[in-house]
Amino acid sequence: MSYKFYNANVLGKFHNDCSIRAISLAEGKTWDETYEELSEIAQRNGIILDDVRFIEPLLDSRYERICFREKYVGEFAEEHPKGTYLITMKGHITCCIDGVIYDTFDCRDRVMWCAWEVYN
Repeated sequence: MSYKFYNANVLGKFHNDCSIRAISLAEGKTWDETYEELSEIAQRNGIILDDVRFIEPLLDSRYERICFREKYVGEFAEEHPKGTYLITMKGHITCCIDGVIYDTFDCRDRVMWCAWEVYN
């Protein structure tokens, strides 16, 4: 299990775009493409695109939810050495690819909520 710094934000910023960064990496899209897509969906639904009430239903509509409450992100990554997953936790979402957490900070010690396996 490991962590790799990853920031797809076109301006190199780190704030309030974890959903865009994680989803763009997991789905193999650019940050801009993902931002535009999520913004349109959020606007149609009248909700902010980084709100958990937006992200979780969006992921549910695309992928199968696997819940592991009380498990650490790092434990999940170690137990899933193959595949691409989006993982939610309090106030954050990250991407795990083949057991590696890609993010702007190392969140392996955070307690996860749920994961979704991404099939491209």
